[in-house]
Amino acid sequence: MRLTIFFRLFLGYLLIFILVLAISVYAILQLQQFETTTRSIQELDNQVLESEKRLSDSLLSQMRYERKYLVVRDRVLYDQYLLASDDFRKNMDQALLLAVAFPQREILDKVKTYYEEYQSLIAEEMKFVQANQRYNHAWYKQEKEKAVDQMLEALKKLAADSRQNTFDKIKKLGEVGAEARRGAIFMAIMALLGVLTISFFITRSITRPISVLIDKTREIAKGVFKCDLHLSSPPEIKELSQAVNFMCDQLRAMDQMKADFFSMISHEMRTPLTSIKVGTGMLLLGSEREITKEQKEILDIISRESQRLIDLVNSILDLSKMEAGMMVFHFNPTDIRLLINQTIAEIKPLALGANVRLHMESPQSLPLIRMDRERILQVLRNFMGNAVKFTPRGGQVIISAVSKEGMLEVCVKDTGPGIPKENLTIIFEKFQQAPLQRSNMMRGSGLGLAIAKHVITAHGGKVWAESEPGQGSSFFFILPA
Repeated sequence: MRLTIFFRLFLGYLLIFILVLAISVYAILQLQQFETTTRSIQELDNQVLESEKRLSDSLLSQMRYERKYLVVRDRVLYDQYLLASDDFRKNMDQALLLAVAFPQREILDKVKTYYEEYQSLIAEEMKFVQANQRYNHAWYKQEKEKAVDQMLEALKKLAADSRQNTFDKIKKLGEVGAEARRGAIFMAIMALLGVLTISFFITRSITRPISVLIDKTREIAKGVFKCDLHLSSPPEIKELSQAVNFMCDQLRAMDQMKADFFSMISHEMRTPLTSIKVGTGMLLLGSEREITKEQKEILDIISRESQRLIDLVNSILDLSKMEAGMMVFHFNPTDIRLLINQTIAEIKPLALGANVRLHMESPQSLPLIRMDRERILQVLRNFMGNAVKFTPRGGQVIISAVSKEGMLEVCVKDTGPGIPKENLTIIFEKFQQAPLQRSNMMRGSGLGLAIAKHVITAHGGKVWAESEPGQGSSFFFILPA
């Protein structure tokens, strides 16, 4: 199933969204791990350290009040001792709730055991004191100090373990941060590559067939109507390509119809025109004594106009054959100077009548070029005839031929009014002419330059024009040597 442009873009954006979402989820998970570890440090390790400090302070307070009571036997001191003892038990219970890890729990259990022993020793000693009985005071003091030292030592170990645990968690945070940074960079690079890849393929799948369509429209603009456009995706482009193929088929049919029409009309016109031309000539040659001067002038006009129409019909036939690819060319090595001299000789009477000088510029020798003699003569006649036609009286036409970089270049330059730049290209299209500077100039058929372009192109060459309004025009063609 071929996806439409809409779904291609939709899927592309969806994949890009999924990539961005994956990076966001990964970043959120890493931040959550940071938050969990940080909360663990704040809510557990720091509170365990605070509990250790409170337990140590309560224990030392009990020792002070207990010793002072044994010396002065003041009931107030004993009550203070009991308050410190209650405070110690509360702190112990709180510390036991916080200490979920095994080492801390084990240490607090030992502290609790040592504290029970310490409390037991104090209770026994208090009985002796309250009963005013003699007892081994030094032994009880030694045992109590021993129990207190064991508790303080255990509490110190608890604090050290908590600090080490905090340090380990901070170190783990650093490792997790480094890993998260590497992971984020890797995912960002992969996401960027993914986005670029997705964008490239989606864009290419759309722009490539559009480029093919653009090339096809350029072919159509040049008059090539081949129905060879095959684009299957996207569906919108497929429908457009089918429409273009249908249009090419219709244009080709119309072009063929036009060519057939021109060919038929030309053939149908050439026969009666030739008859009129021959008949007029016979009347002019054989009946000079039987016609008046006015009748002779009319016959001359009919003869000239018949010849002009015959030339026009021949031009239409030639152009139709060239466009259909049916024109046969006969290539033989030829000296271009001979053709230029022949054309000058043919155009010279027209130039004398228009008071235009003809001048040829070329080196002593030029390489022989494979060409169709008659067709190149047709091009030269057209170029020189147009140059003389559009050059004002007293002007000149220069014909030059030079060899350049393996190519033969021929130029026909006049001193006429020139051609606007916007018309320098279209004048080589059929039925297209440059605007006339003078209204009394006779317009041609607009086929001469189109035929010249076909002829030169068939020889593997190129034809073009250069001009500046008011400074004359130059028509060039090049042929491969």
